[in-house]
Amino acid sequence: MSASEHESTAAAATATTGTSTETPPASGPSEPTGRGTGSVLDRYFEITRRGSTWGREVRGGLVTFVTMAYIVILNPLILGGFSADQAAVDVAGNWLPNGQVAAVTALTAGVMTILFGVIARLPFGFAAGLGINSFLAVSVVGQVTWPEAMGLVVINGLIIVLLASTGLREMIFTAVPRQLKIAITVGIGLFIAFIGLVDSGFVRSSGVASPPVQLGESGSVATLPTAVFVVGLLVIGVLVARKVKGAIFIGIVGTTVLAVILEAIFKVGPSLGINPDGWNLNAPVLPTSIVSLPDLSLVGDVSFGAFERIGVLAAVMLVFTLVFTNFFDAMGTMTGLSSEAGVADKDGNFPRLKSALIVEGVGAVVGGAASASSNTVFVESGAGIGEGARTGFANIVTGLLFLAAMFFTPLTQIVPLEVAAAALVIVGAMMVSQIRFIDFSDFSIVLPVFLTIIVMPLSYSIANGIGAGFISWVIVRSLSGKAREISPLLWVVAVGFLVFFVRGPVEVLFGV
Repeated sequence: MSASEHESTAAAATATTGTSTETPPASGPSEPTGRGTGSVLDRYFEITRRGSTWGREVRGGLVTFVTMAYIVILNPLILGGFSADQAAVDVAGNWLPNGQVAAVTALTAGVMTILFGVIARLPFGFAAGLGINSFLAVSVVGQVTWPEAMGLVVINGLIIVLLASTGLREMIFTAVPRQLKIAITVGIGLFIAFIGLVDSGFVRSSGVASPPVQLGESGSVATLPTAVFVVGLLVIGVLVARKVKGAIFIGIVGTTVLAVILEAIFKVGPSLGINPDGWNLNAPVLPTSIVSLPDLSLVGDVSFGAFERIGVLAAVMLVFTLVFTNFFDAMGTMTGLSSEAGVADKDGNFPRLKSALIVEGVGAVVGGAASASSNTVFVESGAGIGEGARTGFANIVTGLLFLAAMFFTPLTQIVPLEVAAAALVIVGAMMVSQIRFIDFSDFSIVLPVFLTIIVMPLSYSIANGIGAGFISWVIVRSLSGKAREISPLLWVVAVGFLVFFVRGPVEVLFGV
């Protein structure tokens, strides 16, 4: 066990973050007493030890689910469809039905979130990662079948599990300098805030080369959904500033009620990619039906025939891309969330690090095996952490809600993406506050830190930001006379990122 698991270190780390919405008392009113089951659970999840309460964990788990629930709707739209003409069709002409993808998306998210909460005991929710699912739908299934694509995801997960089990993944994690870990936290804060601003329609593509993005529609915030986002952002912001318990949860519920009322009056409807004034993903309406039986036919529909279909080298390059994206996206997200939760030590490491990294790799295996795409830790978990979640018990709540979502899929569509986006911007602001711990007096630190922070939101990728930071860190620091301070592992990873960034020309060179 690392030193970060000791109570004094955890308490000190919590004190330095300054990002929670309320100051946790030494023991809350819900603190269990005696030697009953509650006391055992409290000790196992370290609820009292981390300054939390049962109420905060439940509330945090609810908020995490609310901010992540969109994945049950969005993942099927990316991987599948309602018909072949609007779905990602593989090389054999097959496509994944929307309802089946939704069912396995909720199933794997529930299973992996609970598993991570029980083993790693941290409040990090799991679900199908948006980067990898898009990569599969756009770049992979044009070359292989869907079962073969998911087989590559499984192989990617097995490699990550192997790296984590041997301790190599943990060694890389601990080799990252503290200043870069802080930069990763800040970068993720900007990244999820940018996600929130885009999801809400507050920031949109301009459709021209310059400027690439603009404020609202045609430079004006004039749509009802975006106005709801602004209201939600201000309401949650005021509640957080006034240290109201349950600020994020109260804001989400209140703004959702407002959205439902406004939709009932004005009938805005979803955008569906053609209505710029509509709700980004789902309109906030009360469902006509509540219960639906899940179709889990995709579970186990996996093949490892990609190596034969496209050749070993081409398949290896696809796996390489999956591993790098999965590996470093998760590492960066865990770094940011552990700091936000106050469980990281002074070097940015957190309790049960090795177990957490292994389970994260298992998420890729489980997601691929169920055809839901690789499951990984979600940055949206920061919303639950901002609400007070500090332990894996919050994951139990989130995971059970995802499992219930398999049967109550219509209910997950009530909260519009614009409302969840407001919570993400708030959490992003909390995480960016970590920038005060960065040493800006040394430019050999400033440049790598700046690139780490700025590349994440601008390239829409955590892994890209980490790569830019690693490469610039080893080059700038070494040529500034500080080469001895750089871990050899960091050099190896930096070289790996160079290959990752130029994989396009490499593939062309080798005829992949």
